Amino acid sequence: MVFIVYPVIKSFVISFYDWDGLTAKRFVGLGNYIRLFQDGTFQISFLNNIHYTLVTVPLSILLGILIACLMNVKIRGIKLFRTIYFLPQVTSMIAIGIVWTTILANYGPINQFLMKLGIQNPPMWLSSSTFALISVEIVSIWRSMGYNAIIFLAGLQGISGDLYEAARIDGANRINCFFKITVPMLSPTIFLCTVMQFISSLQVFDTIMAMTQGGPGRTTNVLTYYIYQRAFVDMRFGYASAVAYVLFVIILVITLIQFVGQKKWVNY
Repeated sequence: MVFIVYPVIKSFVISFYDWDGLTAKRFVGLGNYIRLFQDGTFQISFLNNIHYTLVTVPLSILLGILIACLMNVKIRGIKLFRTIYFLPQVTSMIAIGIVWTTILANYGPINQFLMKLGIQNPPMWLSSSTFALISVEIVSIWRSMGYNAIIFLAGLQGISGDLYEAARIDGANRINCFFKITVPMLSPTIFLCTVMQFISSLQVFDTIMAMTQGGPGRTTNVLTYYIYQRAFVDMRFGYASAVAYVLFVIILVITLIQFVGQKKWVNY
């Protein structure tokens, strides 16, 4: 009630005011929402968010499934590998950001390696408007795929081995078993991870804050970082609250679409 319900209600009320957090509030009605859709930076942040989501969600899900299949074997040391893949998820994003910023620096290890291969002008990963968002997406996929893999591994271990045995007796190969048994039986887990990844990707903040701060220019600015800038840099709390509620509506609509659509492909 104190830390969630009251702030949510209060921020909705504030979204109808022009307020800097110090002086008296000035009621502007829907002014913040109207101004929001005329704001070029908001539009760029929204498009960056869509690009980030469409790239990171499918790839993190796909790689998570593949890694889970590799980890679903009984070999010596497999528990160690499972732990290693999950470690990025429990590591501080600030620490991850510092390490990856060093790796992707203009004269960092990756570009040094590329230059040794003969590439004289390697990409400026974090300072180029072409590669900055892609670099952030790569780090996000690397961090989230281990978490997805652990969840998918739990789903795989819940599939009865009798199904695979019966399929092999009928002449099915591994590819047939994967697409006809593994994927359908894993569909509830895929749906769970997809919903969670969509919500997480639309709320991404720490990766942007740790690596690019929305730059260069506005090429990696996303909605949550935009909210942070408007609220805690510009002190425009009413406007930031309006952006936050627009983001809430976007997440709600996408989640509802996913729940309606899952009836056609999820097998319980």
